[in-house]
Amino acid sequence: MPSIEILVQSLAAALGIGLLIGIVRERGHRQAVVVAGIRTHALLGLLGAIAALLDPAAMIATILAVAALAVASHWRTAADDPGLTSEVAMLATLLLGALATRTPAVAAGLGVLIAILLHAKQPLRRFSRDLLSEREIDDALMLAAAALVVMPLLPAAAIDPWGVLKLPTLWRIVVLVMAVGLAGHVAMRAIGPNRGLPLAGLFAGFASSTAAVASLGARVRRDAGLLAPAASAALLANLASLLLMAFVLGTASPAQLSRLALPLAGAGVVLLLVAFAGLRTTAAGPVDGAAAPSPAARAVRPMQAVMLALLIGAVLLLSAWLRSLFGATGVIIAAALVALAELHAAAASLAQLDAAGSIAATTADRAVIAILAASALAKSVLAGISGGRAYGLRVGAGLAATVAAALLLQLLLTTR
Repeated sequence: MPSIEILVQSLAAALGIGLLIGIVRERGHRQAVVVAGIRTHALLGLLGAIAALLDPAAMIATILAVAALAVASHWRTAADDPGLTSEVAMLATLLLGALATRTPAVAAGLGVLIAILLHAKQPLRRFSRDLLSEREIDDALMLAAAALVVMPLLPAAAIDPWGVLKLPTLWRIVVLVMAVGLAGHVAMRAIGPNRGLPLAGLFAGFASSTAAVASLGARVRRDAGLLAPAASAALLANLASLLLMAFVLGTASPAQLSRLALPLAGAGVVLLLVAFAGLRTTAAGPVDGAAAPSPAARAVRPMQAVMLALLIGAVLLLSAWLRSLFGATGVIIAAALVALAELHAAAASLAQLDAAGSIAATTADRAVIAILAASALAKSVLAGISGGRAYGLRVGAGLAATVAAALLLQLLLTTR
C-alpha cells in the first residue's frame, strides 16, 4: 500500500485529469446533450485510480463496466451524434486515472494532451478536410512509410571497408529532408503568399538555400525595388539551411552538435538580426511575395532526398579514403570542396566521422566552421551573379557576419 503522500498525489492527479477533460467536453457540447461532462469525467478519473489501487480484478471489472456504459450511451445518442469521441474519452479518463497511481506526472501530461486534442476539434477538422490536399496526404503516407517501414529494415552495421557508411544514419537524413519539405509546403499554403518574400525565403531555405538565393536574385533583376526584402529573404533561407544543418549534425553526431551549439546559435542570431535589419529599410506596405504552392504540387521530393543521401554517402567514402591517404587534412579539404555545392552533405560526412571517432573532435569542429565559410563564399558569388552587385553585397555581408560570429565563438570555446 502506498504512503498517504503518494496516495493523495495520485488521487489528486486522477481528479485533475478528469476535471480537465470534463471541462473540455462540457464546453464542446453547449448546444447539445452532454454524454459525459465535468462531473462524469471527474468521477471516472477517481474511479480508475481507486480500481487500480484495489487489485487487477477490480480494474478489469471497472473497465468492462465503463465500456458497457459507453456502448449504451452511444446506442442512445447515435442518431444525433454518430461519433465515438465522447465514449473513447470516457475510457481514456478511466485509464489515465489508473495510470496516475503509478506515474502521476506522465498521466497528467497525457491528460493535457488529450484535452488539447478534444478542444482542437474544429482546427483539426479544417486541417484534415480543407487544408490538406490529396497530394499532401499521399506525400505524408510516403514519409511515414520511409520512417516507419523502411528504416527499421536497414542493417545497422557499416557496409564499407572504413566503417563510415551506415544505412540507417543516411536514411534518417532522407526522412529529415522529406519531413522538412512537407512541413514547409503545408505551412506555406496555410499562411498564404501575403507574408511576402522573407517568409517564402525561409520556407524555401529548408529545401535548398542555394536555389533560394539564385531565384531571389532573379527577382531582383526583374524588379530592383525588391532588393531589400529579397536580400533578407535570402538570409532567412540561409537561416533555415543552418537549422537543417544543425539537425543533420544532431542526427549523425549528437556530441558534435552539443559542442557546436553556441557557435551555430550565434551564427543563427546574426543571420536573423541582419535579415530584420534589411527589412526595416523596406517601404511600408505588403510585399508581393512568391505565390503559395498549389494543393496539387508535390510536397515531398523523395528523389531529391535520396540523391542528397547518395551524395552524403559518396562524401563519406571520399573523406574516409582521403583520411587514409592524408589524415585529417584530407577530410577537411574534401568537406570544404563539397560544401561549395552542398553544405548538408559535407556536414553529415564530418559528423559521421566524428561519431565514429575517426577524426579528433577539435578537428571535426573546425572543419564544420570551414565548410560554413566555403558555403557562404559560394552563395555570395552566386548572389552577385544572379541578382547583381547590390544584392550580392547585401547577401555576402550577412553571410560573412554569420561565419565571423561562428568562428569567434568557436575560438572562444577552444581557448577557455
